[in-house]
Formats: sequence, C-alpha cells, structure tokens
Amino acid sequence: MTSVIGHIAIDAADPLAQAEWWSQVLGWPAGHEDDPDEAWVEPADGSGQGLLFLRVPEPKTVKNRLHLDVRPDDGTDQATELQRLLDLGATAVDLGQGDVTWHVLADPEGNEFCLLRSTPSQIAAELAAEQTA
Repeated sequence: MTSVIGHIAIDAADPLAQAEWWSQVLGWPAGHEDDPDEAWVEPADGSGQGLLFLRVPEPKTVKNRLHLDVRPDDGTDQATELQRLLDLGATAVDLGQGDVTWHVLADPEGNEFCLLRSTPSQIAAELAAEQTA
C-alpha cells in the first residue's frame, strides 16, 4: 500500500483570493466552505491533486522550499502562456536562475512557481520517441 497526495497545502494571507487566482491559472474550479481560513482549487474531474490555501498570520519572508511547475496547455506555447500569467497578476522573479528554458514567476502573494517550456503533448511525444529509440 502507498499514500496518495490529496492536496498541496499553501500558506496564504487571503485563501479565497489565492484560490480564485489559481483557479484562473489552472482552469480548475475554486471551492471553500463557510470557513474563510481555507479555500482550494481541484480538477473538476478529480484527476489530480488540488491546491489547498490556508490562512496564516505571518507574511511570506523567504523563498519557497517547494514550488509548482506549470506547463502551457496543448494548443498554446510558453510565450503566450507567460503573457497570460503576467496579465493575471503574476510577476517575474529573478532567483539567479541564469539563462534557462523556464520562467520563474510569483503569484499575487509572492509564492514562486515556474512556467516550463513544453506542452503535455510535446512531453508525451518526446517520451514516446525515447522508448522507440
């Protein structure tokens, strides 16, 4: 037997606002109960882990020890998705990453995440090519 991750919990000053923002980023519905101290986003079809935002009293002060990597969806590309994320309120972050193929961004509360280059279909094609080589 193994464990299954249900949510990735993220500290937040405003859980509802964070859930709404990430809902726009991921296209997942946001949810919450009567408790304003927690909110979440989850895939509507239950196909994966969700993000759970929990209110904490202290502000973010250092780089995250864990971050999300997101990909542009099929039918788009990294440059288009980067502009969409910036338009939603993400900010570019320089952590000294140098010249890399991904973009380091921060959500409205300063939580870092990366926008990768390849779409899911591009990754699947690369994996399939490796298996036949």
